[in-house]
Amino acid sequence: MADRSFLDWPFFETRHRELSAALEEWCAGHLPVDHGDVDAACRGLVAALGAAGFLRHSGAAEGERLDVRSLCLIRETLARHDALADFAFAMQGLGMGAVSLFGTPDQREWLEKTRAGRAISAFALTEPDSGSDVANTATTAERVDGGWRLTGEKTYISNGGIADLYVIFARTGEAPGARGLSAFLMPADSPGLSVAERIEVIAPHPLARLKLDGVFLPDSALIGRAGEGFKLAMSVLDVFRPTVGAAALGMARRALDEALARVKSRRIQGQPLAGLQMVQGHVADMALKIDAAALLVYRAAWAKDMGAPRITREAAMAKLYATEAAQQVIDAALQLHGGDGVRKGCPVESLYRDIRALRIYEGASDVQRVVIARSVLE
Repeated sequence: MADRSFLDWPFFETRHRELSAALEEWCAGHLPVDHGDVDAACRGLVAALGAAGFLRHSGAAEGERLDVRSLCLIRETLARHDALADFAFAMQGLGMGAVSLFGTPDQREWLEKTRAGRAISAFALTEPDSGSDVANTATTAERVDGGWRLTGEKTYISNGGIADLYVIFARTGEAPGARGLSAFLMPADSPGLSVAERIEVIAPHPLARLKLDGVFLPDSALIGRAGEGFKLAMSVLDVFRPTVGAAALGMARRALDEALARVKSRRIQGQPLAGLQMVQGHVADMALKIDAAALLVYRAAWAKDMGAPRITREAAMAKLYATEAAQQVIDAALQLHGGDGVRKGCPVESLYRDIRALRIYEGASDVQRVVIARSVLE
């Protein structure tokens, strides 16, 4: 059983502890799921999380604010049990984050569907030549009679191919670079939108490359105001970057649990592995990294929930440290398992593949270093 004493930290309220306990009970009865058919598994997870009421935390109801501590607690818990379940929950939040923060009443009707698990959402920002460099976005949205016509390509889009709707970013040209982008709500059945390629990666994850060939979207599809897409995207990432750190934290906790079970039961030279000082050193380092990551993650979440308008620096620190630390913790856990650690089906082998993408998506680790450095230098 993972250590849950952190729930007594002053970052949390009674409702957070109750949410954690309820989700823990749900996970014990529903996770992990079969990953054989990733698309079907994700659809099933979204429906199940919606039916259980947990997806209501993925977006804010009218007049409410997102509770980032709840988002982090849910992602940490799901990731500890099943990384694909964490992904299914996270994309409902990230995919509709722009609508949750800036959407119109009509657009929020979609949000109510995603919060109930009746629709699957996606966040379409990355392009073949524009990942970390959002200012290089090439997809265009040309104003036409009654709306906009979008042309371009998006890639590495999570939930691509299974989503019911996409929040898509395109260049509308109000200013050069990042200041000339806008965000749109695009249903998956929009004429001219096609899935050009399904992308397979090292861990179960529905990804796709999308092609937009003159997709028409009405004026009502514009989220916020034209030309404010970059600001909108960064506001969404401010909220969700700490939750990436929380997911990494959940994976690291699972790795430590697996490692502890291994070193207590595996014997060498007449004693458990846990009796060796070198092994104890690894365990100490793992525990230290986990607690430090948790403090950074929940510091960032708490600051946002307390009303901080931006937590760019705190979010970057949380994501950078937690994901890098989790990679190290999982690697150490695999090493302590010896040959069994690389055997397919071993939990730490799955974690080793699951964790790697978290150091890349929603801002790669080196991008977070730049964000932090600029903040410090200012």
